[in-house]
Parts: sequence; C-alpha cells; structure tokens
Amino acid sequence: MSGDLKSEIAPPPLLETRNLTRILPAVVPVTLVEDISMSVGAAEFVAITGPSGSGKSSLLYLLGLLDRPTSGEVLIGGRKTHDLSKSDHAQLRLEKIGFVFQFHFLLPEFTALENVMIPMQKLGALSASNQKDRAAGLLEALGLADFLHRRPAQLSGGQRQRVAVARALANAPDLILADEPTGSLDSAATEQVFASLQTIVEEQQTTVVAVTHDMDIAGRMQRRIHLVDGKIDYDRDQ
Repeated sequence: MSGDLKSEIAPPPLLETRNLTRILPAVVPVTLVEDISMSVGAAEFVAITGPSGSGKSSLLYLLGLLDRPTSGEVLIGGRKTHDLSKSDHAQLRLEKIGFVFQFHFLLPEFTALENVMIPMQKLGALSASNQKDRAAGLLEALGLADFLHRRPAQLSGGQRQRVAVARALANAPDLILADEPTGSLDSAATEQVFASLQTIVEEQQTTVVAVTHDMDIAGRMQRRIHLVDGKIDYDRDQ
C-alpha cells in the first residue's frame, strides 16, 4: 500500500512562489512585487504581462534567483532557495535556469559557437569536444548552421537573439526565463524568436516564462499571468 501511495504522489511544481514580496528600502519604501503565490509546471509556455511599472521584470528576477525577496520564497523543483548562499544560487541557476534578455548580451569578441559554449564551460559537465558539438547542434536547430563562426557584429538582431536562446539552452535547463525577448526586434525577427521559444516548449518540454509587452505574442502563449501594481490581477490559461 505504501508503495502505491508513494507512486501516486505528484512531483512538486517546477517553479513555485509563496507570498513573494520585494520592497526596496528607502525613505518611502517602494513595493515592486507583493504577496505573489503561483506555480508553473513542466513544458508550460507562460506570458507575464502588465503595464509599465507593474513588477513584471522584478518578478522575473526573483524567479531566476537574480534578486532576493523581502519576504516569501521561491522554490525550484520543490527546493527552497531563500536561505541558500550566493554561490548556491549561482550553481542552481547554472544547472536549472536559462536566461534570455531584451538585449542579447553576447560577448562581441567570441563567435556564436563560443558564446553558446560559455555556460557549458562554467558548469564543466561536458568535455570540450562535447561542448562544441552541443553548441553547434543547438545553433543548427535554431536555423543558424551557417553562422557558427560569425561574431555578434556580423549577425542580424534576430540572429543574435537566437544565439542568446541557444546559449540559454546550453546546459539543458528545465526552465527558460525571458525578459522582453522580442522587445528590440522587428516583426520578422520577432516571429523567428517566438517560433524558437515555442519549439523549445513543444519539442524539448522545457518551460518558458516570458515577460512581454507584445500582446500578440502573449496571446499566443498557453497561459498569461497579468500583474497590476506588483500583484497578480489574473492568472489564466488561454
């Protein structure tokens, strides 16, 4: 009986917050995020939307362990993170989370291939040859097979952002967090990057949580969490 019950226990959510609050200390404290409780499972494609100043990016930074909450907590795969050290946070990010930002932040002196290899080099789980093979495979899957050895300045905006997506996938994370990943792109490049993220969810079963102002993009994602004044206004499937 105990074995049967154990097998029926659902795994913890991939990502969970409990009463998450972030307040900037000041003469007049500023509340960025207030009392947010939510969970995100495997292979979800989630948009975080809301007006400017509603706390979207602040929430994403808390989810990605790039900032610490004033109160409440973030759990990754059921693991509490609030009391972890900076080095443990960094290791957890390296193993479990990939990031894509509005601006690609590729290192200009390195090729696309070398940029994608950087997270793998930091983690150190693969040999140099396997790192190179994986980086090339990720870039090829994103339509960049002919651009492996080009530096960022030799790529278009959409191509640079797809390199950033490949870099986010380097260590096979369970979760990709994207902050306005199409915000600086034209419509054609936006479609390319959106299609890349959608493919990641559908084919690799990787969860993507993306902050976006683009309501067309948000409307095509599976779920929307809408913030107003740092609080969840609604959270619904689409």
